[in-house]
Amino acid sequence: MKDNTANLPFRKSCPARVYIFSSLSLFIIALFPVELCAQKKSKPAPAASISFKKEVLTDVFIAEGVAVGDVNKDGRTDVLAGAYWFEAPTWTKHELAQPETFYYDKGYSNAFISQTLDVNLDGWTDFVRIGFPGKEVLWFENPQNKAGHWKTHLIDSTLGNESAGFYDIDGDGRLDILGADVKTGQMCWFKAPAAKKETQWKKFPISQEKSPGTSNFSHGLGVGDVNKDGRQDIIIKEGWWEAPTNRQQANWMFHAANLGEACAQMYAFDVDKDGDQDIITSSAHQLGMWWYEQTQESESTPKWTMHTISEQFAQTHGLAFADINSDGTPDLITGKRYFAHMGKDPGELEPPVIYWFEFKPGKQPSFTGHQIDDASGVGVHVIAEDISRDGLIDIVIANKKGVFVFTQERK
Repeated sequence: MKDNTANLPFRKSCPARVYIFSSLSLFIIALFPVELCAQKKSKPAPAASISFKKEVLTDVFIAEGVAVGDVNKDGRTDVLAGAYWFEAPTWTKHELAQPETFYYDKGYSNAFISQTLDVNLDGWTDFVRIGFPGKEVLWFENPQNKAGHWKTHLIDSTLGNESAGFYDIDGDGRLDILGADVKTGQMCWFKAPAAKKETQWKKFPISQEKSPGTSNFSHGLGVGDVNKDGRQDIIIKEGWWEAPTNRQQANWMFHAANLGEACAQMYAFDVDKDGDQDIITSSAHQLGMWWYEQTQESESTPKWTMHTISEQFAQTHGLAFADINSDGTPDLITGKRYFAHMGKDPGELEPPVIYWFEFKPGKQPSFTGHQIDDASGVGVHVIAEDISRDGLIDIVIANKKGVFVFTQERK
């Protein structure tokens, strides 16, 4: 049955709805028989003590992705999605651009992966928005608490790959944009302005033309130090580009690898604690979360072996990697993307869940799944940050069911 509440009008007079979910119901996925790690930095908080307060900022479909930041300089973290920003702590809705109407069962929005950044270095948080795959990338200039829509700036007329995102590519402490030039078929990164009042982003292709991972609807993209040389490489499901000393250099060396099917965000991490980097990702439209074990087939050619993390639910199109339980190891946060292909994907009518997977790396790594919610799901990415400023990781989602904040609580 289709959810007919997805496009009900938002009522400003109604407070955000709040729910509490406790992670008492668990399931454990062990890749091998579970063993205790020989050493632990600290004892993690018991899973049963972690719960999340759910707040529904809107139940209208306005965006596939979301961003967070202090828009009005009141010391609180606000939420930005599509043509709106939601003012903390009551989540009052404000327009930042001209809204459009989108239908969850008929198509998509013009706002996919998003981020906040002080683009022009004027001291105010701006909003950067990647549109529908292959369409434009825009940034919206914060009006410094003045009324009206934010001034819109074009970064590029087209950006491909559904997992395009924001990373510090050159290590200067500022986020850059990573995605594909679909006209040339090149993977590129865009350097943010580096001087006050500067508004132009500089584009740097890192691949040859007609490279893999560079079409409108390519899936799977991430950044991580694959070869442990101290530099952040660029990862796609077909392999990875090795970062040179000068990140503005063209034609980075490409290492072909089979890292699975169409996937979401990709992360490099030593899952099995054998000293090399493995790759973690999840299926965008089918069943499966996986990690790919790196082993040395020869002196120069690694071999990648797939291990299944979970096949509990499908369409894990957004995947975050953050330390939920404060044990010093990042965990996985994902869920089922709601109506990604308008009811045509596996498990489309099953509950749109969100889970966090408690990750224990080691020779016999394991992942323990904790359900957070079953009436929201994820979009094309997941925000996992401490937006309540209490030291605990919270979760923020935007998708075809609306915009949601899950504030972590400990008991």
